[in-house]
Amino acid sequence: MTKIGLLSDTHSFLDDAVFKHFDDCDEIWHAGDFGSGVAERLADFKPLRGVYGNIDDKEIRSLYPEHLRFSIEDLDVWITHIGGYPGKYSPQVKGEIYTKPPKLFIAGHSHILKVMYDKKIDCMHINPGAAGNSGWHRVKTLIKFSVSEGKIHNLAAIEIGDR
Repeated sequence: MTKIGLLSDTHSFLDDAVFKHFDDCDEIWHAGDFGSGVAERLADFKPLRGVYGNIDDKEIRSLYPEHLRFSIEDLDVWITHIGGYPGKYSPQVKGEIYTKPPKLFIAGHSHILKVMYDKKIDCMHINPGAAGNSGWHRVKTLIKFSVSEGKIHNLAAIEIGDR
């Protein structure tokens, strides 16, 4: 079983609560819009997987891809920053998500915490909301879950304070 800490849209701000909540995680996944300094601090703390977002500079874009697709614990995962959600996938993912759907699709960008299942393609969608102070969201959020044998377990949404 692998424990995952998931966040997005930090926009150069990393709340100390992230380290407390993700202390027992095996990996951290970031769904884009790191901003400056965040990726380094997270990678120094735990193994980090991530994608760049629309605000990220050349340095982040050289280290992290736009789309990241991988398998962990027999679960097919796709992370991207601008991906939409079931019924409203973005044009850049629409073709592939319907022809080669993952079992877990993670997107950021909207700053809206959302966990929903897409019955049409048998896929769980997660947007962890925004963990930074920039944007219109009112509360900073994170997601934690575990993965084993191709399944997601113990998924929890965590509020880490007002923006």
